[in-house]
Amino acid sequence: MEFSLKTFHKYLGLVMLLPFIAWGITGIFFFFKPGYSEAYQSLSVKQYPLQHLVKYPSSIKSSNWLEVRQLASILGEHLLVKTTEGWQQLSPETLEVIEQPNKEQISLLVNDAISENSVRYGQITSINELLITTNTDVRITLNWQSLSLRQQGVDTDFINTIYNIHYLRWTGIKAIDQVLGVVGLLLVVLLAGIGTVMTIKARK
Repeated sequence: MEFSLKTFHKYLGLVMLLPFIAWGITGIFFFFKPGYSEAYQSLSVKQYPLQHLVKYPSSIKSSNWLEVRQLASILGEHLLVKTTEGWQQLSPETLEVIEQPNKEQISLLVNDAISENSVRYGQITSINELLITTNTDVRITLNWQSLSLRQQGVDTDFINTIYNIHYLRWTGIKAIDQVLGVVGLLLVVLLAGIGTVMTIKARK
């Protein structure tokens, strides 16, 4: 029994060697967090002083507006309204919903936002709907409704991959990765338990 327990413990340790190495290396990476500030830096639409305030009609008192933001960008003034369904952008003059800007407006808005960090963002190479790609392989997503930007580069992808390795998200299929994570933790507990039993028996 003792021999089989040792053998099982040895082979279980070999099975867990790869996850342990992955956890160790990725854990060191997360401790020092190299490149995090660049990879996850915030990117915002550049704002300018407002020239005038929107005068809201009395009809909005019966509307479903929860929050209102007014700001100015290189494109002019924007009126952002939050409802129970989320944010939407309205025309400050007519209060009509502005569904989406054209490519020229997107280019102007994003170029203005990335102008202060040309080393990271470089120049725009393509605009596909609200996804903007630059020649430094940075992808910028514009949320027109809330007038916000989100950037993701090669370094961001790399860190996300390290994160997935650390948490055993190896297949990209959520259901399978969840099972792998649970199995991995159970095997660690089993490995520790067998080691404890062997230690107690050895002392006796």
